Amino acid sequence: MNKQKLNHFFAKIPKNALIVFIILIWIIPTFGLLVTSLRPIQSINNSGWWTALNPAVGSKEYAQNCEACHGKNGDLIPTANLADPDLIKKYDRSVLMMPSLKREINGQPHMGNQEIPDAKVVADIVVYLKNISGVEKMPRFTFNNYLDALVGYRGTRTYAQDCADGTPPLDIKCNISDILNPRGMGRSFVNSLMVTIPATILPILFAAFAGYAFSWMHFKGRMLLFAVLVGLQVVPLQMTMVPISRIYSQLGMNGTFLGVWLFHTGFGLPYAIYLMRNFLGSLPKDLFESAYLDGASHWTAFYKLAIPLAMPAIASLGIFQFLWVWNDLLVALVFLGGTKPVMTYQISNMVSSLGAGWHLLTAAAFLSMLLPMIVFFSLQRYFVRGMMAGAVKG
Repeated sequence: MNKQKLNHFFAKIPKNALIVFIILIWIIPTFGLLVTSLRPIQSINNSGWWTALNPAVGSKEYAQNCEACHGKNGDLIPTANLADPDLIKKYDRSVLMMPSLKREINGQPHMGNQEIPDAKVVADIVVYLKNISGVEKMPRFTFNNYLDALVGYRGTRTYAQDCADGTPPLDIKCNISDILNPRGMGRSFVNSLMVTIPATILPILFAAFAGYAFSWMHFKGRMLLFAVLVGLQVVPLQMTMVPISRIYSQLGMNGTFLGVWLFHTGFGLPYAIYLMRNFLGSLPKDLFESAYLDGASHWTAFYKLAIPLAMPAIASLGIFQFLWVWNDLLVALVFLGGTKPVMTYQISNMVSSLGAGWHLLTAAAFLSMLLPMIVFFSLQRYFVRGMMAGAVKG
């Protein structure tokens, strides 16, 4: 008996190891994205997310180049006290500090026999000196990246710092209205909700009616029509974009939410009807026959029996449709473009053509995946039940 249990235990190891590996593949990058999104830009530029608990930015560079003369805290030389904020304010940029490193002191090179560091190293040292002198205290973690991403802020520093100093760009008001800045993720978050919620509800609503009709209402051509709907699942949406775009242009629907709702509804219906029909068709036949014998109409049986019993299928369909629409870029890009940018479109605008602002991508990416994660984990208990029930019996 013990040998059988031992063999059974070892037989499960490859499967369990594979499951753990798949979980780690998903969790580690997500955790890294979260940690990076909470780090200041100087820390992001200087080291990877796994070093988040290491010493501050520039501490290593300072120790290698300056600590021997100026001391660990920078105050070893009274006439060149690097912990003095008034002194550091004069050298708050690498281009200002580089000439002082090349200048001779008492006829000797400033750095002695040591090689003068390059501009990147000097920039990190400046960040460290600002930190220890109190000129610009840099925390290990901050929400500034999220605030800048929501506002779409690309100032000289962060949105919070420039607003605190009263030096923001002219189009920034430093109040709650900045969240709806067209460049930021706040406005695109609202646009994504405006696209996703109706484009999720409409297919589920129509599919519930159609699924009940295909399951419990007998009419001529029912199976042929259902077979056509199943076949429509293989039609790629890319091949319909040009004709539908031309139709929308004639109807004045390009750049409108209605056009995107109808497009997502049309392409979501074949699978939605297939899932709802199979789930409702697997419900006990006697249950509906008893309702009909008691005088219930199809409408009564639909909303009092079919809908409550079909909640697992509706929840799984809602997750599937919500994730598909929320993460869509192609349809939103073609039919909305930059007029009403959604989150998937706006993320690409976080980085300028010259590469500036790329650190905001981490916060923007995590903002875009936060709501789908909440929706999935809140409804995931229904997901497997609905998918399995809709796929077994047809």
